Amino acid sequence: MKDKRIIIKAENLTRRFSSGTAVDGISFEVRQGEMVGFLGPNGAGKSTTLRILAGFLTATDGNVQIDGLSVIEHSLEVRRRIGYLPEKVALYPEMRVSEYLHFRGRIKGILGRRLRARLDEVKSLCGLHDVSGRIIGHLSRGYQQRIGLADALVHEPELLLLDEPTSGLDPNQLRNMRELIKTLGQKYTVVLSTHFLAEAETVCNRVMIINHGRIVASDSPVVLTGLLKNKSMVVAEISGAHTAVGGALRALPHVTGMFWNPCRSAEGERPGEEWNRYVLECDTGADIRGAVYAEAARNGWGLRELRLERKKLEDAFAEITGNMG
Repeated sequence: MKDKRIIIKAENLTRRFSSGTAVDGISFEVRQGEMVGFLGPNGAGKSTTLRILAGFLTATDGNVQIDGLSVIEHSLEVRRRIGYLPEKVALYPEMRVSEYLHFRGRIKGILGRRLRARLDEVKSLCGLHDVSGRIIGHLSRGYQQRIGLADALVHEPELLLLDEPTSGLDPNQLRNMRELIKTLGQKYTVVLSTHFLAEAETVCNRVMIINHGRIVASDSPVVLTGLLKNKSMVVAEISGAHTAVGGALRALPHVTGMFWNPCRSAEGERPGEEWNRYVLECDTGADIRGAVYAEAARNGWGLRELRLERKKLEDAFAEITGNMG
């Protein structure tokens, strides 16, 4: 990704309101082809940052360049390169889908044959062909989000800025929108803000965690989970006297803690057979499954489950921000 050109360059970006500082001197870069997620509690500064990048809000201090152009000095040219989907999409509910997208395309300077081609492309991409003749106000929230996204795409921008694109959607709509965003990431540079931790983890290849207007962590979801002190746990179900099994497991290298519970009786167990489920907390990066297997084999203990369970981005987010907001 280092050889890709810089699409967004923000330096010491700050935005103050009368109520306080929403964005507090943040600096970051986004390169061509990245899918970056802004993740943070309510009021962290995510939406404010996206509005500044889109040119809808002026920074109090600092500067932003989009593909080398200043958002302030080259505002119109920058906006031609950006597709922006706000959290609350402003649509004309009395208009039909095709009518609205045609209207928006003309406003953006797209005319004639090119406009017809682009409308066909974005309606196909966003799954709107079947509702193109429907009145917008009669459509679901999911379809209205898709219309807003089609509007953001109609002028063929290089950069997509999506502010809470799945907010308010039902589970099926949410799943479909996530898949659509992943598809868009194959062609566009995408920056999105989200409250959905699973969304950032599955859709984005880089996450910036924002708290109180500052970027407190920025890396891939996998690396961010590694910021936890105990990022991995080994889960094992073993038969044998707990005093012997538990003592042996606790003594293994890299084990920092252990929890256990008796297993419920299962079909096929021999009378008097004692099965227990162990959860072993380990040092960062340690995978002791081989040692657990070897210990069970050496002592003749039964082993019917052995797996590595990593903590997720949700855990890293809670630990880093200290506030689920």
